[in-house]
Amino acid sequence: MTATLKTYFQSQTNAAPLAVFRMLFGIMMLYSIVRFWYHGWIDTLYIAPKFHFSYYGLEWIQPVGIYTYLLFISAGISALFVALGYKYRLAICVFFLSFTYIEFMDKTTYLNHYYFISVLSFLMIFLPANVSFSLDAYTKKMSFTMVPKWTIDCLKLLLGMVYFYAGLAKINSDWLFKAMPLKIWLPSNYDMPFLGTNIMQQEWFHFTMSWSGMLYDLCIPFLLLYKRTRGFAFLIVVVFHVFTRVLFPIGMFPFIMIVATLIFFDASLHLKIIDLLKRVFKRFGFSKEVSVSAHYNYPKSKRFILPVLALFFAIQLFLPFRYALYPGELFWTEEGYRFSWRVMLMEKSGYTTFKIVDRESGDAFIVNNSDFLSSFQEKEMSAQPDFILEYAHYLGDHFRSQGHKNVQVFAESYVALNGRRSRPFINKMVDLYQEKESFKHKTWILPFNDEIKGL
Repeated sequence: MTATLKTYFQSQTNAAPLAVFRMLFGIMMLYSIVRFWYHGWIDTLYIAPKFHFSYYGLEWIQPVGIYTYLLFISAGISALFVALGYKYRLAICVFFLSFTYIEFMDKTTYLNHYYFISVLSFLMIFLPANVSFSLDAYTKKMSFTMVPKWTIDCLKLLLGMVYFYAGLAKINSDWLFKAMPLKIWLPSNYDMPFLGTNIMQQEWFHFTMSWSGMLYDLCIPFLLLYKRTRGFAFLIVVVFHVFTRVLFPIGMFPFIMIVATLIFFDASLHLKIIDLLKRVFKRFGFSKEVSVSAHYNYPKSKRFILPVLALFFAIQLFLPFRYALYPGELFWTEEGYRFSWRVMLMEKSGYTTFKIVDRESGDAFIVNNSDFLSSFQEKEMSAQPDFILEYAHYLGDHFRSQGHKNVQVFAESYVALNGRRSRPFINKMVDLYQEKESFKHKTWILPFNDEIKGL
């Protein structure tokens, strides 16, 4: 076993797939940053709101006012440098730090694909993605044709885990036997030519989409791994993600996944892409000769990389299952829900009001949430327990600073999950201002009184 692992980690493969992956990743990230800026979302999401929801333990990560634009500039420039392979190690570190800081500035904007970009960019810090077809190789006059095989395989592993875990999460009774929440979402596309007024309204189509989505996520990593099925699998990837993008407003994620799956193809395809780009660059006078060395090997000083990556993948392997440590229905409590590749599994809406009470006198008043939150923040807050708790503490602190005494904060909340009737969500008799955020189970969440079977 040890000999087999040693042989594997010493094996080499063509560097072209890693170089193409680096270029496409950088281009997609640059476009994403520009798109975010163009639509005015930096101001809408990070500057305009009076209050921002934080991740537990990361409360110190906050938007920095107008300087938030500098974070996006940093992420955009570093993404461009990654694409060019210029000062690559520094560029990918800066991109990871700036993008991840942006992601953690406000929990309201959490999306699985933001998390995916953060973990992927962290992984790329340890990969020699600049040793071939890059400005680093161009300026140093040294390029490598071969890299350790595991450097490409670990990208395949991460992508495979994202797909497979998303598929496992879809093995639940709501998704498979009630076609929820697709039964809610798909009919809303009634304005789509032909499909909208016909197919999208049919129950059989809702179930077809649910089951095919589950099977797609579970099977696609394995179909991409084998050469005989790779071409067909990639066609499915393109069709699936393009169709998903048409149906749902999920931004750049479908295109990022399409581009990323090219890593599964043999080096011959990537060499053709590089050859095409070389011919284009030659027309602009970039034809400088570069010395070529066959094998790239990590220096002995970087032996720490493999243990770090082993820990990284161990975390990715087990983190999605932390929900098993909590009682109650995961979709209801959402304890352990984030960072687990649970993609578009539920339609959850709520309405939550807060009452500020003077513990001594009993005087009370209802808070107008729109005085403190944007409509988007209020929507997200009203159905997620940790949001409700954090906002309750913010309100308590705010009204204490305004001179109110003996402040108590109570919430009355009603939530509907996957087409079920709205039901009480929070124990309205609990003073949330006295409750503390932690990794422990939140006992003030009322029971779901239903069952969603699955993983």
